[in-house]
Amino acid sequence: MIKVVLIGQGNVASHLATAFGAATKIEIENVNSRHLENIPNADVTIIAVSDDAIASVSNQLKNRVGLIVHTSGTVPMDAIHQQRKGVFYPLQSFTKGAIVDFSNIPFCLEATNKSDLELLEVIAKSIGEKSYHITTDQRKKLHLAAVFVNNFTNHMYQIGKDICDEHQVPFEILHPLIEETAKKIGNISPKEAQTGPAKRNDVQTILSHLENLNLQQQKIYKLITQSIQEN
Repeated sequence: MIKVVLIGQGNVASHLATAFGAATKIEIENVNSRHLENIPNADVTIIAVSDDAIASVSNQLKNRVGLIVHTSGTVPMDAIHQQRKGVFYPLQSFTKGAIVDFSNIPFCLEATNKSDLELLEVIAKSIGEKSYHITTDQRKKLHLAAVFVNNFTNHMYQIGKDICDEHQVPFEILHPLIEETAKKIGNISPKEAQTGPAKRNDVQTILSHLENLNLQQQKIYKLITQSIQEN
């Protein structure tokens, strides 16, 4: 059994705690970052707190033995002060109360030595199937890409819903389109999958759309249209 201490009570920590609790190779103890005085020793201590708190939590674990890792997509590995350190970053958006299938989630792993990297691989594979050796710089760029494909895309869903709500159209009508677009890029590149008036340079449709948007929506529409046309 690999003993793991998980520090944190947020979305990432709670989902990892549930997954590790069901894993046969992991003995897990989940603790609150506010109570670090008497946490047990472990093979791996996972700091799953907000990015700004990682260095502070690590500083409170100065004399701790074992491997110390964090789960952030952007914070450098060196934010951890211990000699044995690493990153255990599950590349997924975690929402409170939502069911998470870790078998489909890629883990981005980094460590200061090969043996610790192999240990993180074992832990990742105890709850998932995909793991990648990713450097700090690669992880930062990957997180940036994830913001575009996840956070920004979700904001587009919200704009679409706002338009539907304004005109009393059920947003669920768009669900099959959203699902088909997401499924499509599993087989072809996003550039090949691109459709719509910007791709076709359908000027009249573009002008008609702009007339039906508020000023903020127009700015977004024009910027993305231009980006599509120049890509």
